[in-house]
Amino acid sequence: MLLRPILAATAAVTALLVPATAAHAAPDRSAATRSVAPDGPLTAVADANPVIVVGGLMGVSIAYEPIVARLRADGFRVSVYELPGLGFGDIRESARAFQGYVDQVRARTGAARVDIVAHSEGGLVSRWYVKFLGGVDSVGRYVSLGSPQRGTYVANILNVVGLGSCAGVLACQQMAIGSDFLASLNGGDDTPGAVRWHTIRTRQDELVRPVDNAELADGATNVLIQGFCPLRVVGHLGLVLDGATYTAVRQILTDRPVNPDCHAL
Repeated sequence: MLLRPILAATAAVTALLVPATAAHAAPDRSAATRSVAPDGPLTAVADANPVIVVGGLMGVSIAYEPIVARLRADGFRVSVYELPGLGFGDIRESARAFQGYVDQVRARTGAARVDIVAHSEGGLVSRWYVKFLGGVDSVGRYVSLGSPQRGTYVANILNVVGLGSCAGVLACQQMAIGSDFLASLNGGDDTPGAVRWHTIRTRQDELVRPVDNAELADGATNVLIQGFCPLRVVGHLGLVLDGATYTAVRQILTDRPVNPDCHAL
């Protein structure tokens, strides 16, 4: 039924509607430490790139505390970037604002590059920054979690059921399959520069449909959680909560082969 994707989208978005602790959380400058993970001792991350977790549409910063806490426990310097206006506006403008935030993190930490872990719309914002705003020289690793790299028919379907073009929400219009924004973003090389490009997706993503629209081409590493853990049920928001997904993120950030721990909580 046409209404099912809308109801699922509403439920997922509502889960994010909790007060934010800060519009743009300040970069964490605490010293990183050596830690031990379930898949073996981690390489020391004291000299690792700072990690920026980039939120999605309506993704208030507090919603990302679970993955932030995991990253900090594993010794990473991590901060959260909440999209301006909760991501309702022009994705290109959000990318310009993100450019300033990356510069701030690099200045405060003294790092030449940052690593990006971006959820949903945040993956498009950060990818626009890398591709068009000079981020190719400032980003080491890019990891998107359920980002509609090729768009999602959940955005298109609102028009079909009479709610207009995404009810007037510009970012939603830009995430619709066939949008001018996506045509620009996906023109040319998907994976420019020396950035290490990765995507993570899940079969149960209720907001990115078809699911494979979360992939990138041109040599990116595309990870399907159920390709490793067939019985794992992970929704769109679950990508920032799920333990198995986190183990894949950690492996990427430490340049290990991706092999998620299917038993991780």
